Amino acid sequence: MSKNEQIRSSGCPIAYGLDIIGDRWSLLVIRDIMIRGNKTYSDFLEAEEGIASNILNDRLKKLTNLGILDKSRDPNNRRSFVYELTEKGHDLAPLVIEMVIWSGKHDTRENASKEVLAKVLEDKRQFEMELRGK
Repeated sequence: MSKNEQIRSSGCPIAYGLDIIGDRWSLLVIRDIMIRGNKTYSDFLEAEEGIASNILNDRLKKLTNLGILDKSRDPNNRRSFVYELTEKGHDLAPLVIEMVIWSGKHDTRENASKEVLAKVLEDKRQFEMELRGK
């Protein structure tokens, strides 16, 4: 077991998934990369949910250490870093899509965004390929 893996009390696959992406901010960082195309620290800070910088630092480090994200120098600004999904990160695309569908069905607020839901429902397979970068 690597230092980045937590000891779980069960072998439940849902418990494993929650250990990796079960907090609000990790999944929103993944969403921002996958759906919104965000790549830099400042991109994530500008998200409408308003993540605190210390939490963002923690989640980016965690997701990188767990192999969900790759971190590299920004070729346009050598003082900054760019974050991209690894293959393991891209494998979360079906989960993100199902979350969009479930949320679209049950979020009845008037200001709920339905644009992504409409794209998913139009062609779910094509949307997944886009999220996977293919």
